[in-house]
Amino acid sequence: MNFTYYILFILFLFSCDTTINKKNEIEDEIVLNIEPRLDQDDNGYYHLELNMGSWQTLHRISGHAYLNDEPLEVLKVFWEASHFWYLGDTLGYIVRRGLTDDLQYVSYDTSYITGFTGFEVPVVNSASYSNANGEVNTMFAPVRTMLGDTITVWAYYWNNDYKLIEQSIRIVMD
Repeated sequence: MNFTYYILFILFLFSCDTTINKKNEIEDEIVLNIEPRLDQDDNGYYHLELNMGSWQTLHRISGHAYLNDEPLEVLKVFWEASHFWYLGDTLGYIVRRGLTDDLQYVSYDTSYITGFTGFEVPVVNSASYSNANGEVNTMFAPVRTMLGDTITVWAYYWNNDYKLIEQSIRIVMD
């Protein structure tokens, strides 16, 4: 009988499971707060005033990434927008300058950069990474022909469960 208690004690000792159930653990949560740095109306739309004296209006869209409420460094954020524009036949030009014998600058040649007809130009950069403070930035550059349009900007990132998280904002071109 003593031997039976000894066997039961050994079985009981080795049958206990010390692993922690993963469902009871607190999961890491990645959060991205997009901060467009623009005025927001009552409908949740942001407004950007276009610079009509220039072809493009440059604006920085910011945000902060957090892991369990702490700044998250090196989160890759993908950006996409509903609008884009096409390049014409000339991208720009280069003016060559030199000095005369009297040490005055003169322009003596102009070279045009061509061959880009039909290239699609997105209005937002495609990806960025968060820094040590969790800050993430991308450049948003609509063109003046988009006056009156509402552009949707999406931000995508992967969480720790390999799930793609998507967020969006809408910006009205004023």
